[in-house]
Amino acid sequence: MQLIQDPSVEEFRKDVRDFLTATLPDDIRQRSVDAMYVGRAMQTRWHKILLAHGWGAPSWPKEHGGTGWSLAQQYVFDHELADADAPRGLPFGIDMVGPLLFAYGTEAQRKRYLPGILSGDEWWCQGFSEPGSGSDLASLQCKAKRDGDAYVLNGTKLWQTLAMDADMMFGLFRTDGSGKKQEGITVLLVDMHSPGLTLRPITLIDGSVEVAQCFFDDVRVPAGNRVGEENKGWGCAKYLLGIERLGIAEVARSKALLRRLKRLVASQTDGGAPVLADPYVARRIADIEVDLMALEATEYRFLFDPAHGGELGPEASILKLVGTQVEQRIAEAMMEAFGPYAQPAAGGPEGTNEPPVGHPFAEPATRLYFNMRKISIYGGSNEIQRNIVSKAVLGL
Repeated sequence: MQLIQDPSVEEFRKDVRDFLTATLPDDIRQRSVDAMYVGRAMQTRWHKILLAHGWGAPSWPKEHGGTGWSLAQQYVFDHELADADAPRGLPFGIDMVGPLLFAYGTEAQRKRYLPGILSGDEWWCQGFSEPGSGSDLASLQCKAKRDGDAYVLNGTKLWQTLAMDADMMFGLFRTDGSGKKQEGITVLLVDMHSPGLTLRPITLIDGSVEVAQCFFDDVRVPAGNRVGEENKGWGCAKYLLGIERLGIAEVARSKALLRRLKRLVASQTDGGAPVLADPYVARRIADIEVDLMALEATEYRFLFDPAHGGELGPEASILKLVGTQVEQRIAEAMMEAFGPYAQPAAGGPEGTNEPPVGHPFAEPATRLYFNMRKISIYGGSNEIQRNIVSKAVLGL
């Protein structure tokens, strides 16, 4: 489904495709197929390639080293990256911390942090969820107490994606517990190498170690690292959650994954016939494709509605809710298509020293299935998204 009909944008699409064909290294592309996260070294190498071409920060304004692209160009670029099996952009820094600092940061903060984010030399993680405060994020209790020109942090954060690779964290901390739970929250930028901050890596059910629990024991953060006003961080949080939920919808990645699924079921055989010839399989894939097309049209309508100006409010919850369901259905159908060859991913994302049994993508497909169990929970569980849609979108 081609939603954009602008000839100049289509010419831009061709330029992006030609660039990706010429410059995307085979080892990075293959790693991107085999794992959701390619690792800091490969991710940084790919970012440097994009950066050298002036494409390192698609959504940033030109004055800060970005592309200055239109929303339509950003949209096309995202879809072409997915189509080429290229890694996503730098996690957290480009798409979350950068916009956060543009919207709420001080000039000193932008001068200090944006160059390192843009270069890919300084990596970030997100410090939101805590034990008991995930979907109900406003109930967080990790404390930040003002002490002179610093805040002193005590408590814990949980499920911090890529915390082991991060140099910095943008986090939400409780600075006042006397009012409503949405009040008394402050955004702080935390050096991950600070004394008193320790990490406990967590192995997920797909065998990967991409998240961690963070413990804060009298960790000192300069007051200059506060983003926005003290106790008024919930506005920043909602802004970031809107960005996150739009990203979690993953329409472009789902389209690329569905194309891979269709190729696989056309090449796999059962009783001498292609798996795709099975009416149940064909109908199931068709059902997923129809829902994905509807999701894409909805995302496009939200993004390009002049009333929104490319920014989403609570409507992002619709995209997150349906997008994660579609992703999980694709992953499940892909694993089932391999039948007995979809074995548990022993050895984690690095694989094993044994040759693959059956199709070489069978094991990565299984890891993908298990990894995607989490997506209907993070960024606010799908149950919470239904509440947001019913109240803030439908007014029920």
